[in-house]
Amino acid sequence: MRPALIGDIGGTNARLALVSPGEVTPHDILNLPCADYPGVIEAVQDYLHRVGATGDNAPQEACLAFACPVHAERVKMTNNHWDFLKSDVQQQLNLSLFKVINDFTAQALGVPHVASSDLVEVQPGHTQAHSTRLIIGPGTGLGVAGVFPGQHAWIPLPTEGGHVTFAPTDSTERALLDVFLQRHKRVSVERILCGQGLLELYQAYCTLEGMEPRFTSPAEVTTAANEGDSLATAALLRFLKILGDVCGDATLTMGARGGVYLCGGILPRLLEWLPKSELREAFVNKGRMGTYNADIPVWVVTAPWTGLLGAAEALHNEEVF
Repeated sequence: MRPALIGDIGGTNARLALVSPGEVTPHDILNLPCADYPGVIEAVQDYLHRVGATGDNAPQEACLAFACPVHAERVKMTNNHWDFLKSDVQQQLNLSLFKVINDFTAQALGVPHVASSDLVEVQPGHTQAHSTRLIIGPGTGLGVAGVFPGQHAWIPLPTEGGHVTFAPTDSTERALLDVFLQRHKRVSVERILCGQGLLELYQAYCTLEGMEPRFTSPAEVTTAANEGDSLATAALLRFLKILGDVCGDATLTMGARGGVYLCGGILPRLLEWLPKSELREAFVNKGRMGTYNADIPVWVVTAPWTGLLGAAEALHNEEVF
C-alpha cells in the first residue's frame, strides 16, 4: 500500500514526511523553506520528487497542519505568502483524502504518541485516566490546546487561549505591563510568551531601569542571560514565571488532570533555566486551587516531530475533520 503524506507547516519552514499505513512514525522527513516555493502544491511536488514518492508510489492521502486558522475552504498563511483553496490542493495532488488541521491541533494529537524518553519532568504528579491533557507552548506565538481520550479516538480541543488578557500578579509585572501598553493597545499573554515577547520583555526591563537595550533578538537575550547579563537574566526568569502563571490558569480552565505538556521550539533550549525559575511555583500559586495544580504532572516535550505525529494521528481519526 502507498504511504500517506503528512506535514507540519509554519511561517518559515514546511516539514514534510511520509507515513506507512497503520503507523504514526514518520519517515523520509525533509524541512523545506517556504520562501523557496510559490505555494504548498509546488513544495509538496518537490518533496515527493526528492523522496521518490511519485507515479505508482505517490500518496493518495494527506494530512497537513498549518500555523494559521484552517476552518474555511481558503487557507491563508499568517506569516508567509502561501494562500490556497483546499479543493485545489486535493485536485492538483490527486488525493482521495485530504485533511487540513491547525498546527497546535497537530501538537495536541501528537503528544499521546511521544515516547517517555522525550519528556523532561518539570513537576511530578499523578495523571487521572480519561481526563483532558493540556498542550501549551511558546514559539512564534503561544499555542494552547487540549486533547481528550474519547471512547474510540483522541479528541482534539482547539483553542485560542494564547490571546487571553495578560494579568500581572505583582508590582513588577504591573510596571512591565505599563511599558507594553505604550506599544500595544491590548496585551495578551501571547504578546509576552513568544520569541518576540521575550525580546520586548527585555526591552521593557531596560525602560524601567533607564538603560538603552543592548540586544536586538530573542536569541541574543538568551545568550546574554547565559553569560550573566542582569537585565537579560531578569527578562528570561520573568518569562518563565509568567508562563507558569498562564499554564496554571489554563490547567484550571481546562481541568487538565491528564497532565500538562509544554511544547514549542523555545523551552527545550531553556531546560537548564527551569529549576532556577519560578515556573513551578507560579503554576501552583492559585490560592484555594493550589493543591489541585500541585498534583498535576508537568513535562517539557523535547520530541522533534510532535506535529508530524499529530498529523499522522489525524489522518484516520474520525474525530478530526
